[in-house]
Amino acid sequence: MQEKIKILAINPGSTSTKIAVIELDTQAQDSSKEIIPVFSKNIKHSLDKVHEFARIADQYKWRKEIILNTLQENNINLSEIKYVIGRGGLVKSISSGIYKVNESMKHDLLIGYSGEHACNLGGLIADDIASSLHIDAFIADPVVVDEMTPIAKVAGHPAFERKAIFHALNQKAIARVYARQINKKYEELNLIVAHMGGGISVGVHEKGLVIDVNQALNGEGPFSPERSGSLPVIDVIRACFSGKYTEEELNKMIVGKGGFVAYLGTNDALAIENRVKAGDKEADFYESAMAYQIAKEIGAASTVLEGKVDAILLTGGLAYGKGFVEKISKRVRHLGPIFSFPGEDEMNALAFNVLLLLKGEIPLKEYN
Repeated sequence: MQEKIKILAINPGSTSTKIAVIELDTQAQDSSKEIIPVFSKNIKHSLDKVHEFARIADQYKWRKEIILNTLQENNINLSEIKYVIGRGGLVKSISSGIYKVNESMKHDLLIGYSGEHACNLGGLIADDIASSLHIDAFIADPVVVDEMTPIAKVAGHPAFERKAIFHALNQKAIARVYARQINKKYEELNLIVAHMGGGISVGVHEKGLVIDVNQALNGEGPFSPERSGSLPVIDVIRACFSGKYTEEELNKMIVGKGGFVAYLGTNDALAIENRVKAGDKEADFYESAMAYQIAKEIGAASTVLEGKVDAILLTGGLAYGKGFVEKISKRVRHLGPIFSFPGEDEMNALAFNVLLLLKGEIPLKEYN
């Protein structure tokens, strides 16, 4: 096996496409030298151009050409790339892991099997580029990773079921990073991982499986900088039939204009933290309320593990706020040791999955 291998990682967003060329050293003795950034670029797309396409899936050939042009302009030799990995999309619910892109997956990404989102383009673009280079394309840990137990899916009425849509890529990567730091296998540990960003998900990781997690996208768990989280259901039903709001306005209340945006007029957590430091009591109150709800969710997660918690891991952009982390920690430190992993680096998380595959630490899975 080659010691150093270059890969291309692709992470499409609604109006941007992040790309990175990363070198993996499978023989490195120091874990900090296993993943080496070579080149990265956040390519911005105008809303006008994006709106020219009837469906998100129609954008993938256009975005692919932009990626190839950007790599060429920056003198990236594609012949040196050995693997391409894209951000996983809204495919069928699957178990965690790294998957080779195949025809079934491409079909489900194209039709938007579980919904339309820019992340669906990741696997499509990765496969197109990889095919031209005669190499393999992968996705890893898409947001629809589902390892929940049957009892965790019971919602309270047979017409409804709890679903797993969460920050699987970052949660799994951080859990594995922590396990390596303490010379343990991820599959040996019971962890609670709280991803705290634009959305907030708190996952119960039992021996390598996320057996329970709040549906972080549209209406479950703590409120976040721009999402409302769980709301009083009867009051929501009344709002739906009040005639005061359109369906689009109600959707925006849940995702986009909820949380900090609704209470404080911004989703900028750093700006709110600065307001707290400056003595803004309203900002402090709602930041404390978010920390309270996250801590409460972590406490609930600990009951799933029957109190057998090896560690609580706090990650995502909000974990940069030391005061915010302390507001959470003071409520949950009795449950287990707390470790902070600030930020969300999808590109390194994607690269990490390829590294683990090449080192034989995780298997390659087939999507069907």
